[in-house]
Amino acid sequence: MKIQIQIEHPDWLARQIDWERRYRALEDRMRLAIDLARENVLHKTGGPFGAAVFERQSGRLISVGVNLVVSQQNALLHAEVVALMTAHQRLRSFTLNTDPKIQYELVTSCEPCAMCLGAIFASKIKRVVWGASREDATQIGFDEGPVFPESYEYLKARGLEFVGNICRDEAKAVLDLYARQGGIIYA
Repeated sequence: MKIQIQIEHPDWLARQIDWERRYRALEDRMRLAIDLARENVLHKTGGPFGAAVFERQSGRLISVGVNLVVSQQNALLHAEVVALMTAHQRLRSFTLNTDPKIQYELVTSCEPCAMCLGAIFASKIKRVVWGASREDATQIGFDEGPVFPESYEYLKARGLEFVGNICRDEAKAVLDLYARQGGIIYA
């Protein structure tokens, strides 16, 4: 039996992205992730989460991802995982640290869950930036596994940097919008 897995971004996403733009400010990078999350909610194509991978130094956009868990019936398709998978495919590399002159960062609208932290570690990305906190996601009903202070310490000891609460109010507003619209809480 042959099994094929295909992941498709929603149709609206291609119209949302300016691949030529350089996102120099961290807030601009975060606002892209938040915009992706908001559009995902408004188009009813997935959960309230968006993410993007950038070249840290230049601000060049490498990939984007939105939450596709419900729309593609796959619990693994969190925005962070989709963005990382797309970055690997676009760069044609199983790791995101092959060139020591280029550091990649994942910018995500919400603090990563336990699964996403594992994917982040496996990808060898250098920095993770998030908007809304885990607590913000928990307030609307999401619970996606244990993340302990030791989890962050382990990853930090291996060279991963974390920056949180960038544009938090804007990111939290997308979570609240999802809840008000009666979005499916799948975890």
